[in-house]
Amino acid sequence: MNPIANIWKSPKTSAAGLLIGVVTIASVLSQQGITLGRVGSGTVVALASGIASAVLGLLARDPATSAATPTSTAKLGVWALIALLVSAPMTACSGTSVAQNIVNWTPALQGAVATVDSTAALLAPADAPVFTAATVGFDAASNLLVAQAKAYLANPTASVLAQLQTAVVTFQQQVNASLLSAAKITNPNSQSHVLNAINGVATIVTAILTLVSSISSKVALARMAQQSTIKLAEVQPYLDRQSAVALVATHYGEAENVAAMQVAQAEMSAMQAGF
Repeated sequence: MNPIANIWKSPKTSAAGLLIGVVTIASVLSQQGITLGRVGSGTVVALASGIASAVLGLLARDPATSAATPTSTAKLGVWALIALLVSAPMTACSGTSVAQNIVNWTPALQGAVATVDSTAALLAPADAPVFTAATVGFDAASNLLVAQAKAYLANPTASVLAQLQTAVVTFQQQVNASLLSAAKITNPNSQSHVLNAINGVATIVTAILTLVSSISSKVALARMAQQSTIKLAEVQPYLDRQSAVALVATHYGEAENVAAMQVAQAEMSAMQAGF
């Protein structure tokens, strides 16, 4: 396909791609601390990203073009969502909305932990004690995390946020440690059950970690990353991307290609922050 000719045939889609590029580059520059100067109370990089995201949103909602079809409009809507995901680390999210989002994960988190609790019965006798010891703190950690999210939702102060940050990093470390322990189980059937169970919890905890990180200062993020001694890169070989995408898609009621972008962005953001 001739890329030049394609620009003229699909101008809105081409413009969307260009705007996505602007947002992506701005995100990378921002994460590296490059601002290109200040404009008003913000930076040039943040301004460029904000304008690109806004224009992309207008393109996705533009019904005036007679050639526009429901399919093309939906695709542009997906591009707009991706732009918001990519630019999310640069923008200050509402602490209240983040806390509500975390609370909304409560049923899925409790269900995933319940699956972990029932998995020991499916394992070979020699593997069950290892798995139980590796996941013994999941119930308490999940209950604490949910309680802290509800507390922050009711009282969004810096001190309560600090407690929420500690709770999510502590749980993330427990999950990472359990994945490393599961990798030592040599029985194929047992290992399959164990990894499937832990992956459900890992997906949700990573999503919550990303949400909490989005409302945390650079100083707080550095402190959280320092507390994270088992890095995501160490456990990534044991993570199931397909099941994570399916879980996120079900939770948000969205297409799996959109969920795949969210999962990839959450992992990338966490690793870039030092987790």
